Amino acid sequence: MGSHVIGDSTRDLALYWSVAERQITIDGEPIKALSDFLGALRAVVFCTEDLQLVKGTARIRRRFVDLLLSQTESAYLPLLERYTRTLRSRNALLKRAESDPGVIESFSQELVRTGNDIIRRRERLLPKISALARLAYRRIANDAEEFRFVYQPHVKQDFAMELARSQPRELRYRATVVGPHRDDIAMMLDDRNAVQFGSEGQKRSIAVSLKMAQAEFLTGIIGVPPVLLIDDIMGELDMKRRTGLLPLLERLHQTRGQVFMTCTDENWPRELGRRLHRWQVTDGTVRGVNM
Repeated sequence: MGSHVIGDSTRDLALYWSVAERQITIDGEPIKALSDFLGALRAVVFCTEDLQLVKGTARIRRRFVDLLLSQTESAYLPLLERYTRTLRSRNALLKRAESDPGVIESFSQELVRTGNDIIRRRERLLPKISALARLAYRRIANDAEEFRFVYQPHVKQDFAMELARSQPRELRYRATVVGPHRDDIAMMLDDRNAVQFGSEGQKRSIAVSLKMAQAEFLTGIIGVPPVLLIDDIMGELDMKRRTGLLPLLERLHQTRGQVFMTCTDENWPRELGRRLHRWQVTDGTVRGVNM
């Protein structure tokens, strides 16, 4: 499967997938690291699993933030990989019955250095995304509630100091218990935690708002709208909430952005339906549908 991508530059992307191998090439050259591919094709996926951004674990929310930073800051993914490697090595040492304190300390210093950089970058990003998500939620929920999300860093003040103080707990759990690998994001509706107090419809609206904010942020940073891949989420939103997606889709249309949307019923807003190119999949066969 291949595609011709035109943005700030023109690239040929190809994906080869079989039982025997998987390979991605850019301009005919195989890529060996994920960091080589990120940025070649910027896309935002809307799907039913997005609900886990609200209902799921902190790890899912951290992944959302880390992906967005990786899409917009070339240095972030290598930084995150260095932190993860250091964390794993340090944890492996802590699991040993006897470990050299000097070796653990060398890993601690690297953990603090890379961890502080991760925290700073997340702190810069989150207020910008929160503002965009708040506006998106207003459109989707028709100003029903005020939505915001708040970065909750696990390190409260000084990483090095808190890491040193955590040694008794580290000996008990045989793992690193302090650091940005334990960060979370609080989802708030009118100052109440949406995870605990939000309805199912509110949680779905929050999930869609976060992905809309991701798309808006990428467009503002890169200057080119990302490709939107919308996988059958219209049926999960009432008509009012579906209509809230129109401003984003309209801006993409004006800037010649692309949207690929799957659905089992034609349940999108009427204004959107007039501009669609339709394909129907039946028993694995794709055919164009003329309207």
